[in-house]
Amino acid sequence: MAEYDNQGTGTGLKTRQRILIDEPRQYKVIFHNDDFTTMEFVTEVLRSVFSKPADEAVALMMRVHREGQAIVGVYGYDVAMTKASMATSMARQEGFPLKVTCEPE
Repeated sequence: MAEYDNQGTGTGLKTRQRILIDEPRQYKVIFHNDDFTTMEFVTEVLRSVFSKPADEAVALMMRVHREGQAIVGVYGYDVAMTKASMATSMARQEGFPLKVTCEPE
């Protein structure tokens, strides 16, 4: 259905532009294993910062321990960076070198 141009351009018809909006890019938050950060601390961070239930937090912590790293969540950029920063900050306050990175999915 056409809309008519009331602005006097002479064509008599208005054109509509279709704007395509992409979904925001998602980012993976990744925990990396080290020899100093305790398993208990990693589990606590997963529960408090990432809102993981206890059994899922333990499973993720074990994946980090066994495989060297694990994706602990996928979020929009701001949320991913905030959670990674919070986890890193908690680790530093406790004297742990836990490495947390964010990568585009």
